Amino acid sequence: MKASDYISSLAVNGRFHFTLNEAIAALGVSIAAARAALLRLQQKGHVALPHRGFYVIVPPEFRRLGCLPAEQFVPQLMRHLGEPYYVALLSAAELQGAAHQRPQAFQVMLTTNRRPIECGAVRVQFVARKDAEQTPIIEKNTPRGSLRVASPEATALELVGYADQCGGLDNVASVLDELAEALDAEKLLAAAKNSPIVWAQRLGYLLDRTEHRALADALVPLVKARAHSARLARSSPSTGAARIQRWKLAANVDVEVEP
Repeated sequence: MKASDYISSLAVNGRFHFTLNEAIAALGVSIAAARAALLRLQQKGHVALPHRGFYVIVPPEFRRLGCLPAEQFVPQLMRHLGEPYYVALLSAAELQGAAHQRPQAFQVMLTTNRRPIECGAVRVQFVARKDAEQTPIIEKNTPRGSLRVASPEATALELVGYADQCGGLDNVASVLDELAEALDAEKLLAAAKNSPIVWAQRLGYLLDRTEHRALADALVPLVKARAHSARLARSSPSTGAARIQRWKLAANVDVEVEP
């Protein structure tokens, strides 16, 4: 079987990924011969290699990207690697309708660090959270299968927890303003109980700033019971900052919600 026939047979059956070992077995050739045949297909733009030994088939509509969109191969890659994952931060917010600013990379949460992926014009950024497996997730359908995504409430908390990876607090506040429609107060409190308490403090403050008072109110009892004095921005000093008693927080930076 020729390599081009092999990938055509996979695509006809709705499968757009394969491993090097699977290709070797199907083609009945050596490792070197399989790699050479697949390299020729890569050069034609018919397949891409987002990770060593893991290929994706690139249909004509995505040839300009030089890869499948990240959401169409990340679940299969993570299954191949045996790593639990979920789509997080700005990418999760975008999937939930808060597309204030399209993220430059597809953001994926893992339990350990992993180097980013660059595949054609597609970028995947991995962020590590040790207790990621406790995060509430939802399933989103894609043309290539289901996608694990942080729940809207978990997304809101992680946006403030990883603000540096999300364009800073101004951008986070603007995304939260759009994401608020998808948030449930009870679920937000439940998610906050399994997250660092300072995330709830910062999120509550930003929800107040964006005039989503009812959602912010849900976090007040938790903050009152568990929180200690904290800073809104970790990287800035609190000297002279206004003290927000409701959130036990020093508002040490000005936050502007972008229109």
